[in-house]
Amino acid sequence: MQTSSASPAMFLVTLVLGILLAPLTSDAQPSTKIPRVGFLFPGTSSLASLRLEPFRQALRELGYVEGQNLTLENRWAEGQLERLPDLAADLVRLKVDVILTAATPAAHAAKNATTTIPIVMVDPGDPVGTGLIASLAKPGGNTTGLSSTTPDVAAKNLELLKEAVPQGSRVAFLWNAVSPAAGLAWKAAQDAAPALGIQLQSVEVRSAGEFESAFAAITTQRTDGLIVFPDPLTFTHRGQIVDFAAQSRLPAMFGAREFVDAGGLMSYGPSFPDMFRRAAVFVDKILKGAKPADLPVEQPMKFELVINLKTAKELGLTIPPTLLFQADEVIR
Repeated sequence: MQTSSASPAMFLVTLVLGILLAPLTSDAQPSTKIPRVGFLFPGTSSLASLRLEPFRQALRELGYVEGQNLTLENRWAEGQLERLPDLAADLVRLKVDVILTAATPAAHAAKNATTTIPIVMVDPGDPVGTGLIASLAKPGGNTTGLSSTTPDVAAKNLELLKEAVPQGSRVAFLWNAVSPAAGLAWKAAQDAAPALGIQLQSVEVRSAGEFESAFAAITTQRTDGLIVFPDPLTFTHRGQIVDFAAQSRLPAMFGAREFVDAGGLMSYGPSFPDMFRRAAVFVDKILKGAKPADLPVEQPMKFELVINLKTAKELGLTIPPTLLFQADEVIR
C-alpha cells in the first residue's frame, strides 16, 4: 500500500484554517450582556438598605438574580446632597441601563446628568411642578416612576393627630424648607388647620445643624403636638427627632412608618417599601424594551396608619378606640 504524500500537507492546511477561523466563529456568537441598574440615594447607607431590600425582593420575584443576570450599582450621599451630582455622573460614566432614584434631590441630580439613560424615580416630590416630567400620564423624556405627592396626606396627618389629642390646639410642623414637596405639604396643612381648630407653627430646617434651634423654637411655643414631614433630611435624623418628642412628652405624627419603628407615636403616609417593590416592575419593563416616556407616572396605591402604643403609654396618652380601629398596624 502506498501512502499519499498529500496527507501531511492537507493536515497542515486544515490546522491553519481551523486556527484562523476559530476567532471568527467565536465572534459570531452573541454575547450575553448583564444589565446594570444604578441606585442613587440622598440618605445614609443604613436607610438605603431599607429601600433596596423590597426592591431586590421584587426583582427576584421577576426572575432577576444579582451577580447572575443583574448588577446593582449603589451610590448614596450620606445626607450630603451636594454630592448627588457627582454620584449621578459616576453612574452615567458606568453606562448603567437604568437609574433608580429616591426622593426629589436624587431625581433632579439624575435628570441633570443624563437625557438618554432611563430614570425610574420613587418619591420625587411634585415631578410635574419641578420640571422632572411633562405630566403624570405622559411623562415624556427619559424619566418615569412613582410620585408620592398627595397634598391631602398632610391634612390627614393633622386630622389624625387632632383625633389622638382632642384638646390640642397648637401644633408645630417640622419641615425641610429646601424640599418642594415639603412646601406643598406645609401649604396643605395650613389650609386644613382652621377647620380643625388648630394653630400651626412653621418650624423650618435646612441642614443637620438646624435641628437644635428648631427644637428650641418648638419648646418655646409650648405646642400640644408635632407633625414631621418625611424627606431625606428628617429621615436621616429621625432618631434625634423621635428622642426630642419623647423627652418633651410631645405627641407626634410622622409621614412615614420608619419614624414609628424608631419609637415615634404615629405615622400616616404612603408605604415606601410598597413603592420600591413597584419600582422593580418599572425597571423590568424598561430592561425589556419599554420607553420611560410611554410609562405613566403612578401615585401611591397603599397608605398606612401605624400607631405605637408603647410610646403612647410613655406619654401618658390614651389613643381613642376609633383611631385604633383605623390603624393598619398597632405596635404594642
